[in-house]
Amino acid sequence: MNHAISIQEPAAKPQVSQTPYRERSQAGSHVSSNRAYDFLYDPLFIVSSEKDHTQANIQATLIRSRLKKVPRFKTMFSNLIHYPRYSLYWSNSDPVPPFISREWKGHEERHREALQQLTRTDTSFQMPREVYEDPEVTGKNRYKYFERPFLPFFQQMPLNVVYAISKAEPYTFPPTSTKHLSIPSKSTVGTQTDYRDADVQTDPYSPEYVVYQDSIPELLTLATLTWGRGLPAGQAEVEMIERAREKRAWEATLPPLSDAFQYEKRRKMMNEMERKEWAFREQEIEKLQEIRLEVLKELLRMRDKNQNEVNMKHLNARWSKLQEAKEAKMAKIQRTHISTIRKLVGKGKNIEGKLERRNIIKDYSDYASQVYGPLSRLGCFPDNNSEDFVVKNYYLNTYEGLVELESCLPDFVTQPRIRAPKPKIITTKAGFLKRAARLDNELAEIHKALLDKKNKVFEAKKPPRFLQRNPVPQPRLPTPTLEMTSSEEEEIEMAVIHLQKLLRGRVVQNMMFEGKEKRLELIQELRTCHTLQEDEKLVKEAEKRVTLGLQRQRNLHEHKVSLVENHLAGLEGRALADMFDFLSKELVRLQEERRIHAFVMLAERQRRVREAEESGRRQVEKQRLQKEDQIFKEVVKIHHSTVTSYLEDIILNTEANTAEEQARAEIEKMAEKINDIAYEMESRQTYLQSEEIVAELVYSFLIPEVQKYFVKEKVRNAQRKHILAAHQLIHGYVESMVQERLTEAQQGEVSNAAMLLEKENENNS
Repeated sequence: MNHAISIQEPAAKPQVSQTPYRERSQAGSHVSSNRAYDFLYDPLFIVSSEKDHTQANIQATLIRSRLKKVPRFKTMFSNLIHYPRYSLYWSNSDPVPPFISREWKGHEERHREALQQLTRTDTSFQMPREVYEDPEVTGKNRYKYFERPFLPFFQQMPLNVVYAISKAEPYTFPPTSTKHLSIPSKSTVGTQTDYRDADVQTDPYSPEYVVYQDSIPELLTLATLTWGRGLPAGQAEVEMIERAREKRAWEATLPPLSDAFQYEKRRKMMNEMERKEWAFREQEIEKLQEIRLEVLKELLRMRDKNQNEVNMKHLNARWSKLQEAKEAKMAKIQRTHISTIRKLVGKGKNIEGKLERRNIIKDYSDYASQVYGPLSRLGCFPDNNSEDFVVKNYYLNTYEGLVELESCLPDFVTQPRIRAPKPKIITTKAGFLKRAARLDNELAEIHKALLDKKNKVFEAKKPPRFLQRNPVPQPRLPTPTLEMTSSEEEEIEMAVIHLQKLLRGRVVQNMMFEGKEKRLELIQELRTCHTLQEDEKLVKEAEKRVTLGLQRQRNLHEHKVSLVENHLAGLEGRALADMFDFLSKELVRLQEERRIHAFVMLAERQRRVREAEESGRRQVEKQRLQKEDQIFKEVVKIHHSTVTSYLEDIILNTEANTAEEQARAEIEKMAEKINDIAYEMESRQTYLQSEEIVAELVYSFLIPEVQKYFVKEKVRNAQRKHILAAHQLIHGYVESMVQERLTEAQQGEVSNAAMLLEKENENNS
C-alpha cells in the first residue's frame, strides 16, 4: 500500500474546498492497539450513544492493561506454585492526561437538539448564537482541505526528483496524433490511509510518466536512482550528475564519423577523454583502498580492544578466585589460632593442676555456668524422663481414637467449603459507572496528583558529558506548480473547468429529480397534512389543553401517593435492615465460633502428633549424643596419651643422644690425653718399668673386684637372718587369718543348715 505522502501531478494549483477531505465513518472505525483513545482525542470519531462510549472506554482499558509482569530473578526459571517466576505489578502511569475529559460528547449535541425543538414550539425562546472556531484553512489545518483536481490531459513537465521506476512501460504517442491528445479513462492518484506516518512509512509514491516522441529528457538519465540508493541525493550523486553533463557536452563537440578529414582529431579527443577517465578511475580506486584500510584498521583496533577486555575479564576472574582462596585460608588460620589461644588460656588458669573447691555463690550468680546450662557431654541430661509429663489420651495418641474423633466432627470441619468472594459491582445494568465509583476514582486521582506534587524533587540540569550533534533537518521538496506559457492555454483551461462545473451541476440536478420522482407519494402526503381546516385545528387545540390539564392532575396525585409510599417503604426498610443486620451478624458469629473450635481441635491433634514425633526424635538424639560424647572422650584420652608418650620418647631420645654425644666427646678427649701420656711414657720407660705398670694394672683391676665380692657376701649373710624373721612373721599372720576365715565359713554353713532344717520341720508340721 502506498502511503498518503505522494507527489502531486504537475498540472494545476491545488484547489481549496471548505469541507474536510477525509471523513471517518463508524463502520470503518475500530479500536486498534496503537490508537485506543481515538474516541477521546479524534473530533471525527462518532459513537451512537453513551453506552457505546463506555464500551469503547472499557475496550481501550482492556487493550492497554496496567498490570505488568515483573520477573523475580531468584526464581526466574521456576515452575512451582509457591515459588512463582514473576509477580504482577499495577502500573500507576495513565496514558490519558487528567485534564482530558472522559465523558461522552453526545450530551452537548442532545442539548443543542433540545434547544432547537424548544425554539420550534416556543417562539418567545431565542436560540443562543453558535460561535464557530476558526477552521484555519491557510494555517495548521490546511492539509484537511486539499483536493486533487481531475486533469483531462497530461503535459510533460520535468520533475525535480524521480523516486522509483514505474513497472508499466512508458506510452509513446503515434506520429499521426500529435496535434490532439487522448483523454484517459482512468487516473492514478495517491491514497490516504487511516494509519500514522511513523507506523507504516514506505517508499514515496512515484507517478507514471509519458515521453514525447523524439525527446529524451535529462531527468530520465537519473532513473536508476531510487529511494535509499542514491536518493536523497548527496555530494557523490551531484558529482556524478556533473560528470554526465560534461560528457554529454563533450560528445556534442566530437566531429562526426562521416567526416574523414577530422578522423585524427576525433581519435586524439577520444584518447584524451579515455586517459582522463582512467585517471579518475584510479583516483576512485585509491579512495576505496584508503577507506578499506581505515575500515581494516578500525576492525583491528576493535579486535585488540575486545581481546584486551577478554584478557582483563580472565585476569579479574583468576584474581578473584585466588583472593577467595586466600581469604578462606586466612579465615581458617584465624579460627585455628583463636581455638588454640582459648585452649592455652584455659590451661594457663591452672598450671599447677591444683584442685579448686566449688564456689556455689559464683556458680549461681553467673548465668553462663553449669547450673543454668549444663552440658550433656559432662554427663548431665536435663530432658531425661520428659515423657512422664506427656499427656496420654486415647483419642489423640492412637489411630483408632483419631478416626473416632473425626467421625464425631461435622462435615464443614473436615471438608471446609470455600466461597469465592463476589467482586464489588461499580457499574449499573446499563454499563455505566456509578456515582460513588466515579467519585472514588476522582478522589484517588486528586490524591495521587497531590502526592506527586508534594514528593516531586527538582533535579538540577546536568551539563552534557559529551558533545552532541544537533541533527540538521532535510530540506522539504518544493511543491510543483503549473506555469502557463500563454493566455490562450489559460483561457482553454478555464473553459474546460467551467464545462466540468456545468456537467457536475447537471448530474446533481438529475439525481435530485430522480429522488423527487421516487418519493412523490410521500411529498403529496406531507402536503395534505398541512391542508386541514382552521376549525379542526381549534378543536384539536382545545382537546389538547383538556388532556394536558388532566395529565397535570394525575401527575400531582401520583406524586403525592409516591411520597407517602416512599416514606412508608423507608420506615419498613430501616426496620428490616436492622433485623437482617442483627441476624446476619449472629449467623457470622456462630459460624466463626464453630470454625475456630474445629481449628482448635485440629491444632491440638497436630500438636499431640508432633510432640510424639519430637519425643522419639529427642530419645534418638540423646542416644546419639551419648555415643558421640563417649567417642569424643576416648579420642581425647588417646590423643593425650599419644601426645605424652610421643613427647616422652622425644625427650628421652634427645637426652640419650646428647649424653651419648657428650660422653663420646669426653672419652675421645681423655683417650687422646691418655694416648699422648702413654706414648710419651712408652718412649721413655724400660722393661722393668713396663712390668711394674702391668702388675699395678692387674692389681687395680682384679683385687677390687674380689674385695667387692667378699663385701657383698658379708652383707647378704648379715641380712639373711632378718629376712627369715620377716618371713616367719608374715606367714604366721596369714595362716592365722586363713584359719579364722575358715572357722567363720564353717559356722555360717552350720547356721544355714540349722535354719533349713527348722524351715523343713515347720513345713512338715
